[in-house]
Amino acid sequence: MTSHHPSPSGLWLPLITPFREGALDEASLRRLVRHYAAQPIDGLILAATTGEGLTLDEGECARLVEIAAEERAAVRSDLQVYLGLSGSDTRKLLRTLERTAGWSIDGYLVTCPYYVRPSQDGLFQHFSALAEAAVRPILIYNIPYRSGINLANEQMLRLAEHDTIVGVKDCCADAAQSFDLLCRRPESFAVLTGEDALFYSALVQGADGGILMSAHVLTGAFAAVRATLLAGDQPGALAQWRALAQVPALLFAEPSPAPVKHWLWRIGLIDSPELRLPMTGVSAELARRIDQAVGRSAA
Repeated sequence: MTSHHPSPSGLWLPLITPFREGALDEASLRRLVRHYAAQPIDGLILAATTGEGLTLDEGECARLVEIAAEERAAVRSDLQVYLGLSGSDTRKLLRTLERTAGWSIDGYLVTCPYYVRPSQDGLFQHFSALAEAAVRPILIYNIPYRSGINLANEQMLRLAEHDTIVGVKDCCADAAQSFDLLCRRPESFAVLTGEDALFYSALVQGADGGILMSAHVLTGAFAAVRATLLAGDQPGALAQWRALAQVPALLFAEPSPAPVKHWLWRIGLIDSPELRLPMTGVSAELARRIDQAVGRSAA
């Protein structure tokens, strides 16, 4: 089936959520959205894993979307904005889809149900129910090392037949499964890697782009890797990627999003690197390493 929804592609950013003194830092959020809307990205995802979505209440999520909508309207109205959703109760997620139907978003990134470890048929029925209820496109988020369950390609391809399901953020951590999906997926079904360290490799194999936490920093350089590949210059793209490859390693050296929040705080994009428990700030040693990287990038 060919979807009437646009197929996501390019570089997407799972935006961090800035906090200050326990509350949503609206000034920093506005600064972030304005900054990234001016960068060569194709979309933002709010309140997902990097955005500490599980710690946000309903009112905070609504305000997050409202502010992002205001700022993108002022800077770049064509920027796609998706909302991250997760949960292990299909009924609750259906109610969330209904509650957010009028929000200023373009789609959803929906994680496989975590902890309960349903069967493959259960996963299929879960996403089918959401697809039938949603009025906006859905990207499936397959990340078994967080959710505890891997959505197999057979079910993924069945789900791709739903008009509302437009693609997947692929973090299955199985290179063979990822390549098999790229070989077999329908043309309108997008595959965006969520494995920052594998961005170049995924693009070479045919992925449509990436949803990359690491692209909060050196955003233009990440976008340039894909642009160079699309221009037919694979050796040039590889050289660009080699210059970037240590960035994901640094920003995932400790639990995300602490490292990237520290970096963004050091360059003044956010007013505080604050996180919500159980997430905690970076160690003194990693802070030192990030500060050094910030200095090199500014040189």
